[in-house]
Amino acid sequence: MEYRRLGSSGLKISELSFGSWVTFVNQLNQKSAMDCMAYAYEQGVNFFDNAEAYAAGQSEILMGIILKKLRWSRDSYIVSSKVFWGGELPTQRGLSKKHIHDACNAALNRLQLDYLDLFFCHRPDPDTPIIETVRAMNDLITQGKILYWGTSEWSAEDIITAHNEADKYGLVGPSMEQPQYNIIHRERFENEYKKLFKKYGMGTTIWSPLASGILTGKYNKKIPANSRFTVKGYEWLSESIQEVDFKKVEKLIKLSNDLNMKPSQLAIQWCLKNDNVSTVILGASKLSQLKENIKSNHFKNKVTDEVVSEINNA
Repeated sequence: MEYRRLGSSGLKISELSFGSWVTFVNQLNQKSAMDCMAYAYEQGVNFFDNAEAYAAGQSEILMGIILKKLRWSRDSYIVSSKVFWGGELPTQRGLSKKHIHDACNAALNRLQLDYLDLFFCHRPDPDTPIIETVRAMNDLITQGKILYWGTSEWSAEDIITAHNEADKYGLVGPSMEQPQYNIIHRERFENEYKKLFKKYGMGTTIWSPLASGILTGKYNKKIPANSRFTVKGYEWLSESIQEVDFKKVEKLIKLSNDLNMKPSQLAIQWCLKNDNVSTVILGASKLSQLKENIKSNHFKNKVTDEVVSEINNA
């Protein structure tokens, strides 16, 4: 496993990480989730991603139980949470100072931790002034409850505003962004965010490197039973498949066959060829999937600039 700096920060994060979105509770029980986390850690993964919205908080409870059982040294791993969707009441949603404060404390309780390494604003909140959100995150850093804060799926314009407000008032600005990035979803990361990497040294913890499994090729003909596209509450994923250009998927499959590797492994390594990617968050509904995806690092040298160019031009 190789490690990259989280943007301009000094934090070294494993280039492959493990996330709980969709899978924890919905597809993985305690034993299978613990097997996945233990294996990932053994392979050098040091970042584990979560959020208050995942399984309505149950994902964080499950990860907290597993962390207690595994008894890793706290200085050996990185854990995140995200704030936005905490409940149905007005005070349980968004990025107000109150909800950010409450969500952080609730996440710490669920995860059974004293502090969060990374804390993300899960989406932008048009109802809350950005300066209020920046101040709330700065307060949590000052209190020692979080170490770094960031954004997820914010526009470049809003992220720049957050940095400007932080600079103006002597506060800590966002260190990282968590965007979707994969072979068929590239525009925001490669173009809109380009200036953020250059000016602010933003780190990135990218999600959905396999486009929710589409880039494995298993959805080319139909949606398999028990896939994440069939999980209750994630019906929107099956709707998004209608917009996919499957010619790119077919090209990826052909190239991966030529290189004697899995399409998923090629897709993951394609992401890592971008130097602005700090870590690729892997998800898995079973241990064998996780093993296959982490094994993608064995094929790093096969994914040359020429291969990347061929994928990009498909």
